[in-house]
Amino acid sequence: MRSLNLGILAHVDAGKTSLTERLLHAAGVIDEIGSVDDGSTQTDSLALERQRGITIKSAVVSFVIGDVTVNLIDTPGHPDFIAEVERVLSVLDGAVLVISAVEGVQAQTRVLMRTLQRLGIPTLLFVNKIDRRGAQDEGLLRTIAEKLTPAIVAMGSARDLGTREAAFAPFGPADDAFTARLAEVLADHDDALLAAYVHDETAVSYRRLRGELAAQTGRALAHPVFFGSAITGAGVAELTSGIAELLPAAASQDDPVSGTVFKVERGPAGEKIAYVRMFSGTVRVRDRPRFGSETRDHEKVTALSVFDRGTDVQRSSVTAGQIGKVWGLTDVQIGDTIGEPRQSPGRHHFAPPTLETVVVPASPAELGALRVALAQLAEQDPLIDLRQDDLRQEIYVSLYGEVQKEVIQATLAADFGLKVAFRETTTICVERPIGTGAAVEFNGKAPNPFLATVGLRVEPAPTGTGVRYRLAVSPGALPLAFQRAVEDTVRETLSQGLHGWQVTDCTVTMTHSGYSPRQSHSHAIFDKSMSSTGADFRNLTPLVLMNALRQAGTLVHEPMHRFTLEVPADTIGAVLPELARLRAVPRTPAMRGASCLVEGDIPAARVHELQQQLPALTRGEGVLESAFDRYQPVSGAVPARPRTDHNPLDRKEYLLHVMRRV
Repeated sequence: MRSLNLGILAHVDAGKTSLTERLLHAAGVIDEIGSVDDGSTQTDSLALERQRGITIKSAVVSFVIGDVTVNLIDTPGHPDFIAEVERVLSVLDGAVLVISAVEGVQAQTRVLMRTLQRLGIPTLLFVNKIDRRGAQDEGLLRTIAEKLTPAIVAMGSARDLGTREAAFAPFGPADDAFTARLAEVLADHDDALLAAYVHDETAVSYRRLRGELAAQTGRALAHPVFFGSAITGAGVAELTSGIAELLPAAASQDDPVSGTVFKVERGPAGEKIAYVRMFSGTVRVRDRPRFGSETRDHEKVTALSVFDRGTDVQRSSVTAGQIGKVWGLTDVQIGDTIGEPRQSPGRHHFAPPTLETVVVPASPAELGALRVALAQLAEQDPLIDLRQDDLRQEIYVSLYGEVQKEVIQATLAADFGLKVAFRETTTICVERPIGTGAAVEFNGKAPNPFLATVGLRVEPAPTGTGVRYRLAVSPGALPLAFQRAVEDTVRETLSQGLHGWQVTDCTVTMTHSGYSPRQSHSHAIFDKSMSSTGADFRNLTPLVLMNALRQAGTLVHEPMHRFTLEVPADTIGAVLPELARLRAVPRTPAMRGASCLVEGDIPAARVHELQQQLPALTRGEGVLESAFDRYQPVSGAVPARPRTDHNPLDRKEYLLHVMRRV
């Protein structure tokens, strides 16, 4: 059978999990449809998910449509858990984007659709909740075409909107308006079809149009739209047929072995379980597959399971196109490649978290247990990005929003028995060099106390390039272990710049190197006081690098959001002063009937405050959409972040800590 790895994506509360339940019921996987409100759904297995009625972690469940095995991945809809969605996108063959017929296109819907289009993931649209009062059809289609993509094709019409009798009537070859719309959308990407249709409309058969629709949907050029209700089941049969007909199944490839780890969890005994999407080849029990950036291959697969008809079943192997759970790889991490890496658009499809907070245990004696617990949570969500301040005995975590903070708090209490509090949430800035700086310290020359020579030059690099490390010395001039010690320490040290923020978009070049060869006193064993070690290079590099960075200088940049604000026209006079107070930079407002549309930029730190003020300013009618756009130089007072290292900017303090440790 063919395999199709399908993602279900939506804005929060669009009915995505309910649609998953309906699809499983229709396929005969479950006998009764679970309820999100009652906490009885298949994919929301966490107690916290059942309590809140939202999806927090992605979940995989399988069902069969004809000759296609569908591995359906239910993803979170709340923006605070966008990182969980990001990891799923890298393993999908296709997606269904769910839109509420009542709430319509939301800010999160636009973010998701833009990302699906950028990654070229074939996508069907399902307009849910047509049985709810206030449901839209034609008006919503116009909004979808305007805000998401004009390349949409309504696959049928909804009738009796807003009632329990609401239904979906699919179009067929006898619907002239439908075939005309099909030809119009498809001809944009098919010149032969356009020429044939213009010459003689009757010469283009309906069968040809449906075939071309499947082809263009598979290339993410066209997006069929279905209407229905996950609660009543209306339109779900037609959506199911559309999934099998219009979305491309996984390509089956024998060699080489290649897969991606998109989720990691812990089993009942604390064992690590990796969720792997296989793109080619086969992994078997007792194999020792290469994985990770260092191509580790010393760990053996001890058990495997493959998703089949609603659950995962123990198997001896997982093959191309399948999703499997793998036991035994204790060092595996989210994002690791199993076997050979494959070409991909990049690991991060969404913006990084822009907020940070300190996690404080209720009892100082629980600090160690808190570190262990947060490290396990970071395995499941690497973007929470733990920072430990050993000097102040504090732990920092990165966040997308306040709801994520509440979930971390509840998870620590429920799963680890730890009560914690959080300090005020702050914005995460970055630093970028503004000039060139260089520094060097030589082995055996004061004031260098280490048996190493390190010279480094720091220069600005184009935006978005991160940290690039280069050699301007002969590769053979320094043992490979020492070279790696310097490079790794450079990257680690740049996590805190002159003002304490991560330094990015720079090139660091090693300009000088030297070491003391392995030696000893006459007739004695090896004496490391006379010979260079990796520790000498790891300890010296921060001092040299920060001296070079101090010469170059850095500029602190804060995260900026691009916003779109739609408000009643008579309230714009109250809204604009508030935007100015929040340091937003709006563009010229545009009138849309009785509404006014304002677009512009606003500091990420002020978005939450604008969301809180908006209802009072607009009688509850204002609609705000915002998404991370870029980092921009900070104006006014430069924010600083407390350092969590031994502060190589203060040589005396740094050497005091390092030499004492040595």
